[in-house]
Amino acid sequence: QAQLVESGGGSVQPGGSLKLSCAADSWKFAMGCLGWFRQVPGKGREGVASIAPGSGRTEYDASVRGRFTISRNLGEKSVDLWMNDLKSDDTGMYYCAYGRGHDFCSWGTFDSWGRGTQVTVSS
Repeated sequence: QAQLVESGGGSVQPGGSLKLSCAADSWKFAMGCLGWFRQVPGKGREGVASIAPGSGRTEYDASVRGRFTISRNLGEKSVDLWMNDLKSDDTGMYYCAYGRGHDFCSWGTFDSWGRGTQVTVSS
């Protein structure tokens, strides 16, 4: 099972930007779906962004579309999440995730998780 390690979280004011990164220790990582989920206290984990290995197709939750960008670097076994124009509702624990898939990644396909990195958006 791939091990995923997130980095890049922190605190930022509304309208600011952050970049999250996720590194994997296995080449299995390069063959499956990669994504980012977030969770706030009292709520379930929700999908934010995903990218498919075969087609490169990306999916975004409606709340972040146009502000967040997911990208992957197969050579470095990593995936990044660029977050711009951050809002207070973006606050939460962000988890890197892996799941099986090739040309399309549904939120339900993800079954491996990193430990998470906290993002706080506040003035």
